[in-house]
Amino acid sequence: MNKKYPDEFKQEAVRQVVEKGYSVPDVSKRLGISDKSLYYWVSKVKVPASQSAEQEEIRKLKAEVKRLTEERNILKGGRRVLCKRVKERYTFIKSRLHVYRVSTMCRVLNVHRSGFYAWSKQPLSKSAQNNERLLERIKESYVQSGAVYGSPRITHDLRRQGERCGVNRVAKLMKQAKLKANIGYKRRYFKSSTPHIAADNHLQQQFVVSEPDTAWVSDITYIKTYEGWLYLAVVLDLFSRKVIGWSMQPTMTSDIVIKALLMAIWRRPAVSEVIVHSDQGSQYASGDYLDFLSVHNLIPSMSRRGHCLDNAVAESFFHSLKTERVKRKVYVNRSEAKADLFDYIEVFYNRTRLHSHLGHVSPDEYENTYSQAS
Repeated sequence: MNKKYPDEFKQEAVRQVVEKGYSVPDVSKRLGISDKSLYYWVSKVKVPASQSAEQEEIRKLKAEVKRLTEERNILKGGRRVLCKRVKERYTFIKSRLHVYRVSTMCRVLNVHRSGFYAWSKQPLSKSAQNNERLLERIKESYVQSGAVYGSPRITHDLRRQGERCGVNRVAKLMKQAKLKANIGYKRRYFKSSTPHIAADNHLQQQFVVSEPDTAWVSDITYIKTYEGWLYLAVVLDLFSRKVIGWSMQPTMTSDIVIKALLMAIWRRPAVSEVIVHSDQGSQYASGDYLDFLSVHNLIPSMSRRGHCLDNAVAESFFHSLKTERVKRKVYVNRSEAKADLFDYIEVFYNRTRLHSHLGHVSPDEYENTYSQAS
């Protein structure tokens, strides 16, 4: 039997939906009436013409605001694309299909939607395919270098593998793929007029030598670990920039530089009268160190006080070590740091890393080429 509800009841029920925003099923359930009846009552209610026009105006304004906001956001990322070729605008649209509607992007970027769809169905051009293939090779070289190679070194690395490419092309592809070489830290150098006192400066910033074992350079740096500082002393041959001796110790005594030099002599047993250049640190000015040089017929040479550039090659090596491997990390203990530094020096730097001073070959390869030509 159908119930006949008073008009006042109907009006209040409808008001729950129209004015207060409750859903029809929710109101029907609370009032114990059927959904069908309430839907019918709501449909019979006539919204005043003035209110209907106002709601329609609000709806249009909201749609306009949404459209303008979307266009503004598209232009934020694509303002520069407006000045580029149509295909580049198509590429921009394709990269943002998951964010914006195609019709909106085509309108904002002033291209035809039909043209975009036709372009998207076309296969990649031969040039684009070559770029994709080359980018994969670039990524391989970048990863193998430990993310330290920039476009010049990667270009030389690819050319060594038989790839034909220019540095500008490699740089452009790396920029598009957001591949960046580790950028070093700026360092301030100070000069001092204080004269040297321990040994003469035989090197005089002449860092280019024509033969191996003519001059070696040595220096000390420190590496942070949670266990405490780890000190690293190295000896490099100026001819090939190869690290021929190194020592890692928890303390910075003269013993650390002597052990590094001892490794260099072990690797180069036939040397005689080699200039060994260093700064005037207490380790290099100690009696034990100078006596060691004298016994092995090595000639001490020292930078002027405060002139870091007098030992620029050793400084440059430490700069590369810290920016390419150590960065801002802190090792758990000295043992972990030693293993990582050994890997950098012996596995990567000496045998693999392309050195710009050597014509983009590794120190080992440079020395081997010289030996074969001699």
